[in-house]
Amino acid sequence: MTTLSTAVHSAPRTGRLTRLWRGRPEDAPWVRPAFLGLLAVTTALYLGNLSASGYANSFYSAAVQAGGESWKAFFFGSLDAANAITVDKPPAALWPMALSVRLFGLGSWQILVPEVLMGVATVAVLYAAVRRRFGAGAGLVAGAVLALTPVAALMFRFNNPDALLALLMTVAVYCVLRALEQDEGAAKWLLWAGVAFGFAFLAKTLQAFLILPPLTLVYLVCAPGGLGKRLGRLALGGLAMLVSAGWWVALVELWPAASRPYVGGSQNNSFLELTFGYNGLGRINGNETGSVGGGGRGGQGGGWGETGIGRMFNDAVGGQISWLLPAALILLVAGLVVTRRAPRTDTARSAFLVWGGSLLITLAVFSFMAGIFHEYYTVALAPYLAALVGMGAAVLWEERTRWPASAALALTVAVTAWWSWSLLGRTPDWLPWLRWTVLVAGAVAALGLLFAGRTDRRFGLALAGLGLAAGLAGPFAYTWETLGSGHQGSIVTAGPAGGAMGGRGGPGGGRMFQMGAMPQDGQGQGQGQGQGGQLPGGQGQMPGGQGQGQGWMPGGTGGGTPPQGVPQGMPGMPQGASRGEGRPGGGGMGGLLNGASVGAEARAALLADAGDYTWVAATVGAQNAASYQLATEKPVMAIGGFNGSDPSPTLAQFQQYVAEGKIHYFIGGSEGGTGEGAGQTGGDQTGARTGAGRMGGGPGGGNSEIAAWVSESFEKVTVGGATFYDLTKSK
Repeated sequence: MTTLSTAVHSAPRTGRLTRLWRGRPEDAPWVRPAFLGLLAVTTALYLGNLSASGYANSFYSAAVQAGGESWKAFFFGSLDAANAITVDKPPAALWPMALSVRLFGLGSWQILVPEVLMGVATVAVLYAAVRRRFGAGAGLVAGAVLALTPVAALMFRFNNPDALLALLMTVAVYCVLRALEQDEGAAKWLLWAGVAFGFAFLAKTLQAFLILPPLTLVYLVCAPGGLGKRLGRLALGGLAMLVSAGWWVALVELWPAASRPYVGGSQNNSFLELTFGYNGLGRINGNETGSVGGGGRGGQGGGWGETGIGRMFNDAVGGQISWLLPAALILLVAGLVVTRRAPRTDTARSAFLVWGGSLLITLAVFSFMAGIFHEYYTVALAPYLAALVGMGAAVLWEERTRWPASAALALTVAVTAWWSWSLLGRTPDWLPWLRWTVLVAGAVAALGLLFAGRTDRRFGLALAGLGLAAGLAGPFAYTWETLGSGHQGSIVTAGPAGGAMGGRGGPGGGRMFQMGAMPQDGQGQGQGQGQGGQLPGGQGQMPGGQGQGQGWMPGGTGGGTPPQGVPQGMPGMPQGASRGEGRPGGGGMGGLLNGASVGAEARAALLADAGDYTWVAATVGAQNAASYQLATEKPVMAIGGFNGSDPSPTLAQFQQYVAEGKIHYFIGGSEGGTGEGAGQTGGDQTGARTGAGRMGGGPGGGNSEIAAWVSESFEKVTVGGATFYDLTKSK
């Protein structure tokens, strides 16, 4: 009886495991194992060396730490558990990480593993979306392209909101494609699409809605059923989106401002202002109040690079996302040509329109937006691009007996190989053999694919495999380099050093970010002599020639006028400087981008009697505050939010906090010796750090009124190389 009972109970478990491994009965035996293998390899690649990035972007990691300590901070997305100010985004992307930290404690893996899981889930959803209409082979190609896209490998191992956004956008497209397949049951899928869009808005506000126009239009034109039904279902999806996004927005707007944290990134403590200003239209037109370097003019994206149709292919962005972008565009056109005579409700054409429309509208916005733009934003393009490559290759392969289809396949492979050759040429000393290998392999595959319909199928598959390998070799090499190194700070890039204006961020990194919009108020650029601070970074040549720069740059006393949104108290630096991302420094642009190195002595000082204070310290700028908060796991107030330019707290509020004994220290900058900027930033370059040029937003930097009051009223002490002001000891 025991043996029989055991056999009866184990049979269902065995059957479930068999189905999990075997997949659908109608599938070929290799399909499900190949899919599971894709997910396993993606997981292993993304988990490898994960802790090298430490806390990655400490700005978001501090908010995650706060959310792990306080449910109120969790709900609002506060930077600290005492709820002084929020991050400059809604909090949905923080929630999975904060739950992980609450369950498993604070650490690099606890923060970054949820991002890896989002990446693996995105690959799985993309595979499912593509294989439904185009087959398992197309789904596997699409999943592999996504997993090996350098910027995807970067951002699915990093703690910015972009990972969750990419996942939810892929889920939304999948749901719309399911709705396009059927008349009955379509409303359910559009409701789920609306939920995905709503929570994507709670991850990165209006960027979530970029692909709404093409998806809405395609459903309205191509879905089965009468026009009235289609309109009604779209309305239901819109209502689901409004509820999914609006519940949190309504609570924040209706919550009494005095009992919630200040909305970071806004100038009026309003999430709606943040949504439609700094995070909304300001990103398009460059008029971003509170930003540093905004306001693009004359084809310039402010301090964020040139705008235009070639932006996704330029030296800064090309190696992140554009390896297979020409192929995706060619295959989009080819897919629409092949399906041009299909019925209105043809799901293959609808899929090309949905994925292609999503790619084109996002591509257009990223190419021409004049406001804040970072290379890693392009991870949003990766699922759309990957889907088009998988779908288009499958369609042309099926049509390969026709000369135009085989010619289109050959053209796609040839153009991809040439573009990979061009991109690899931007780092000529890095794997120089790969460049020519890709070009030769691609040329051989392209020539053979011209005759793919007239050759043996196995030989044709070998040629297609060679072409795919040639197309993926470049991005795989960039991805492998990305996986092998840590990435830290606010602006990170994938690939080798020099592959995107200098390469990766993080300690010893050295990615230079040219501040193209900095006003040139004086004479000359280049070797800026004056009182600066430690310039974080590695290898990166400052633009310009000889002469003393007089334009404005945070962190020194080069003169000039600060750009819009920068506090007048934040000192300047000679115009010849560039923005460095790498070794954590004390502030200036380093303070905006990377925060500070916190020594044992400073940590011990902050932890002493920490329980007696609401905030163990306050400092200008969120990255600096985050560094000290992560080191101590105690609340540190970020004066002025991320840029130090938000009007919170006011001087009166700060004075009241000090009078009530709620803040122990004000943290200024680092002490150092005298030196001069010499045009090229090194990891430890130091200038004379005086009150006017102190890095890290000390008195005279950041919020000038608070800094000046602190400097005049309290004793300064040096703790582990950092300048502290004990707010319990007046002068």
